[in-house]
Amino acid sequence: MKLPYSWLQELVPNLPPVTELEPIFANLGLPLEGVDETPTPPDGVLLSTVLKAEAMEGTQLTKLTLDAGPHGERVIATGAPNAVGLPAGVVVALVTPGTTLDGTEYAVRTLQGVESWGMAASAKELGIGESSAGILTFPAGTAKPGTPMHDLWAADQVLDIEITPNRADALSALGVARDLAAFLKLELKQPPAGPAPHGSGEIRVSLPPKGLTIERDPSRKLRFGCDHFAARTVGGVQNGPSPLWMQRRLSLCGLRSIDLIVDTSNYVMLELGQPTALYDRRDVTDDQILVAFGLRQGEEVADLMGGVNTVGPEDLLILDGRDREISTVAEAFSTAGQLQAGAGVLGIAGIMGGDHGRVRADTTDVVIESAHFDAVLLRRTSTRLGLKTDAVYRYERGVDPLLSPKAADRVAGLLAEYGGGQIEAGATVVGEPEIPGEITASADAIRALLGMTIDTAEMRAILIRLGCEVAGEGDMLKVLPPSWRIDMNIWQDVAEEVARLHGYAELPETLPTLQIHDSNIGASAANDERQNLRRTLAGLGFQEVVTYTFSSDEEAQKARAEAPGVRLRNPMTVDRTALRTALYPSLLRSALAHPKGERVLLSEQGRIFPASGEAERLGLLMRGPLAPNTFQGGVAGGYSVFRGLLEALAAALGAALEIRQLRGEHVPPALHPGIVGEVVWNGQSIGWIGALHPEIAQAFGLKGETFILEVALPLPGRSWAFRDPSRAPVAWRDLAVIAPQTVSYGEVATLLKAEAGDTLESVEPFDIYTGEQIGEGQRSVAVRLVFRGAKTLTDAEVDPVMDRLMGAVRVQGWNIREK
Repeated sequence: MKLPYSWLQELVPNLPPVTELEPIFANLGLPLEGVDETPTPPDGVLLSTVLKAEAMEGTQLTKLTLDAGPHGERVIATGAPNAVGLPAGVVVALVTPGTTLDGTEYAVRTLQGVESWGMAASAKELGIGESSAGILTFPAGTAKPGTPMHDLWAADQVLDIEITPNRADALSALGVARDLAAFLKLELKQPPAGPAPHGSGEIRVSLPPKGLTIERDPSRKLRFGCDHFAARTVGGVQNGPSPLWMQRRLSLCGLRSIDLIVDTSNYVMLELGQPTALYDRRDVTDDQILVAFGLRQGEEVADLMGGVNTVGPEDLLILDGRDREISTVAEAFSTAGQLQAGAGVLGIAGIMGGDHGRVRADTTDVVIESAHFDAVLLRRTSTRLGLKTDAVYRYERGVDPLLSPKAADRVAGLLAEYGGGQIEAGATVVGEPEIPGEITASADAIRALLGMTIDTAEMRAILIRLGCEVAGEGDMLKVLPPSWRIDMNIWQDVAEEVARLHGYAELPETLPTLQIHDSNIGASAANDERQNLRRTLAGLGFQEVVTYTFSSDEEAQKARAEAPGVRLRNPMTVDRTALRTALYPSLLRSALAHPKGERVLLSEQGRIFPASGEAERLGLLMRGPLAPNTFQGGVAGGYSVFRGLLEALAAALGAALEIRQLRGEHVPPALHPGIVGEVVWNGQSIGWIGALHPEIAQAFGLKGETFILEVALPLPGRSWAFRDPSRAPVAWRDLAVIAPQTVSYGEVATLLKAEAGDTLESVEPFDIYTGEQIGEGQRSVAVRLVFRGAKTLTDAEVDPVMDRLMGAVRVQGWNIREK
């Protein structure tokens, strides 16, 4: 939130300079993100009065005749859209010849036959704001013609304050000033209150009943729609430019000046934190306002920005009294609390005004709305409609439930003072707002929680400075938070406020005590396992990536992954509309960021959300050569290299790894049917490994071979047992098994291990042969069998095992190669 230092200084006299405020804001939990030095307009910019505005025939220019004070009567030509029809007396910012702005020196020049003496400037051209929609205009009598603008528009320092979501009370100049005054023990100067009402107003208002049931979801009740509403009326307002000081503050806060009525509403929101809406009284039929839940499902409402919004029965609307008697408002609701059609929509409550009821150029009589709306309800509506305004930003975080009448009075006072309006004596205030309840807090408990010794008397003083009412005896505090502190609900919140104002810097430095409990033993095992897996993969050359868990139907279809089942109601982008069902599409997207031909080794540990339920996965991807070519040669890529990296991972983690061949319907759709394997880790099947299917690679724009792996986490463990290594020598035998080429080596090795018994230590292939000697479609796989026992094994002990193995091979229909 942007806030000029001069405004804070007005509310908190004797405020320290900006250079000393940064640590104070940090201690208050409102850190400064930056401080912008805003300049004053340069010399040569004069406030000049419009004498006459004439359209230049045949052009889009306007000829302005100005009273420039000491420079006399001057003429300029401008193409600004708001210059058309400017009334006499309006004040503009005149850039006189010889003045330099942003490196450009202005002079007398001829435009369409008119000798233009300088320029009427916009806020952006003067470097004092971002708006370039039109020239700056100020009310008549703002200053004597020829007054240098920098006399009334001084340089300032704008604080960019970070407001956390729980500190909704700080989303205003008064809120920030209130905190500063409490911390620094300085006087807080309240803004002018505005004229208090006397009696009831002419506007009749009806609020929706609390606890309405939503028709499409009867189990969910709305807490309330609007529990406090204040309405005041001001007649005879002369709408036009807002005063210079108001425009200056709005500009420094990042808002564009529109006109007096709109600017006043925005100014009060920045000053007090309470959004307000102003309606043309001509559109408030029969002086009746109805706050109600929705029209018919799919009803369209035009807003004041020209947009059309489709609203339904869960959206809170502000309606006029057209064809409606407020006294019988209950009849307007169905059993589900849905409003029947037929009323004029003044606005979408708390979000944006409607085209019907908007302030127009000829508006003179206005109705001021200042209300307290349900934060959750507004957040849902604004998110669904895609409408994010400054009002929503405040409402969805929480506004002071008692502030509505005060804000309405303030708006009315400003319109009367600067627009010549006549304020109706009375005001309409309806509803019973909920305010924070009393909190019982123990001073001893607060001291124990903070680890600081703070006197109970100081705690009381701190809380009182924050606006709390404090009662109770001894160390028991009964604290009633002010209405604006809706975030104070439990005694720990009280402790936080005490710590904030006492000073976080006063927290003592103590070493933490280590207490070991049975429930803590092994608590970090899962995290340690993940970190160990990350370190091992990094050691093998894999770069870890962290990608979005969001995907889309199109991406899942392109990657041949399971279609998403969990969809987002409010997706960030069109390509992130659902939760992903597989990890590898995210890795494929990441691989696209790497140049062609470069080595790519990526890993990710993340969650997926298939129909079977949420699961954690490890994904690996390899593209390109493992090592670049040099004069000594390189290491090419390929499936065998990718598989070798997986084997190295298993060896480093002490796991038993087996890759089993997959065929037919068991092959994942994402993989090449001829280069694919099932990953068996410590005896459990956990996923697959293989080459990306060429059609998927083409769909993603990946040229060249890409190899991927996706397995379940956590990785299965294995039982460990320690035993002395055998000192006996090994006995080894060679065996060549002839089997159909469709039989994988893994199937052969599995059979041999199952039949050999405990003495078989390892099986290693050393030769593969196909040829005429063993027949077409057959393959010979030669393996070396290593046997070891507790003592030296004899032929009489090994030979029966070999006979058993050869018998098992023949039972499978395979043969033994004799030569």
